Amino acid sequence: MANGRGWGQDATLAPGWQRVGQAAWNAAAAPETWAPAVGALAFQIGRADRNLAEWAARETPVFGSQETANFMSDVLRDTSGLIWVTSAVGAPSGDTAEDWWIAKAKGFAVQAGEGAFVRQTVGFLKKSVDRQRPNGGTWSFPSLHATATSSNSTLASRNIETLQWTSGATKAAQWSLGGLTALTAWSRLEAHQHYPSDVLAGIAIGHFLAVFFNDAFLGLDEGIQVVVEASRKTAFAGLRFTF
Repeated sequence: MANGRGWGQDATLAPGWQRVGQAAWNAAAAPETWAPAVGALAFQIGRADRNLAEWAARETPVFGSQETANFMSDVLRDTSGLIWVTSAVGAPSGDTAEDWWIAKAKGFAVQAGEGAFVRQTVGFLKKSVDRQRPNGGTWSFPSLHATATSSNSTLASRNIETLQWTSGATKAAQWSLGGLTALTAWSRLEAHQHYPSDVLAGIAIGHFLAVFFNDAFLGLDEGIQVVVEASRKTAFAGLRFTF
């Protein structure tokens, strides 16, 4: 990890409000969160959302048919999950077998817990919004495929950063994971299952929750942290820089 500790060693269920607040800020400020969220809102202008969904399902320029796109969306989502598991197993977690197993168990508990929370959150939103799918089905918003793949890719990206690869290799892997997320989202359009705003919102939700859980319960990355300390008579607020 950025602080020199092994992956999962510092996992905790009681991170404290300071760490929770910093994790929420990290998650919300990330371009991978706010950019697709803004895009989802932009597609509400006029008929942009419906027009692109209809065009993608009619032309299927990438996958060739709605059936293939629907099948490949499952394959791509599952591939992202496999990459996440592999990255978590490969992350350095301790010098002894005992330390390794304990750290792995704690780290997997955090990241698998995030995955469970993602599914519950998307299920709640689907039932609450109850948006009709382009093909006439129900529960269109947000896309679970896009949310799950975004979440898996984000967690895998964070785990890869602990592997001490070269900067170029790390960036290439992270860009590939971003491409995997985008391709999964597009496949849901060609499958006639979702609107662009559904998948963009899913990407934003998946990235936000993955970053939040990772930074709050597994460990913060390097950077700037907001520090707020208070006692009965005094209070202090400032920024802490870690290198």
